[in-house]
Formats: sequence, structure tokens, C-alpha cells
Amino acid sequence: MRLTVMLWCAAFVGFLVLEAVTVSLTSLWFAAGALAAMLCAWLHGPVWLQLLWFVLVSAAALYLCRPLVAKYVNSRGQATNADRYLHLRGIVTETIDNAASKGSVKIEGRLWTARSADGSIIPKGSIVAAREIRGVKLIVEEVNQNTISGR
Repeated sequence: MRLTVMLWCAAFVGFLVLEAVTVSLTSLWFAAGALAAMLCAWLHGPVWLQLLWFVLVSAAALYLCRPLVAKYVNSRGQATNADRYLHLRGIVTETIDNAASKGSVKIEGRLWTARSADGSIIPKGSIVAAREIRGVKLIVEEVNQNTISGR
């Protein structure tokens, strides 16, 4: 067996082992490229063509498969019942000041530690809307008073 075929075979196995160890789909694309290069070497293709196949197939595999895999494997967000507070309005019970790490909001009878979405200081008594949840903090933005009264 030719040396290049054996080298590409070793690269293929190495990328698969690396993939098995990391379990994060980081080297599977290169395993596909190594397999294509190994096939090219087996068919007696020149080294430059083997390298070209490795790069092209790896790039194509990454480009075509990564978005699909990321959608199903890397879905970091897990819906919780706390998500029901998103987009609801509440009242600031302690002035929100991100720099001082202070602030709280009451929404539907629940008290939340709160931070301003844009970094602005929101005074006590202001009406805010929940935009996101980061850990145990509610990220809010101040609501225009005219929006609340319907004007």
C-alpha cells in the first residue's frame, strides 16, 4: 500500500478519534476530507490533488452540514416556565443601575433581580418590559408611559 494512502488513513482515524473524544462536532468535517484524500491517493492521484480534495471536501462538509448540526446539537437554550415573563410589563421596585449591580422589578407578583438592556439607569416606579433572562436576572427596558395608557 502506498505511503500517502496510509497517511490519509491515519489522518482519517485520528480525526474520528478526536471527534469521539471531544463530542462537539469539531473534526468530523476533516475526517470526511481525509477520506476523500485517501480515495484520491488510492487512485494514484498526485499529492497536490489529494490536498485539494482534503480542503474542498472538508470545507464543503463544514459549509453544508454545520448549520443543520448546530440547530439540533447546540441548542443551548432550554425553555422553562420563567420564559412566560418575557415581554410582560412590570414595575421597578429598586432603581436599576447596572454599574452598581442594583435593581429589581416586580412582574405578576414575582420579584426579580433586574438589569437594564441598554445600560441606562431606570428609576424606581418606572414601568419596564422584560426582554430576556440571563441566569437569574431579568433584562428589561423602560416602556414609554404613552404606550401603557394606549395613547
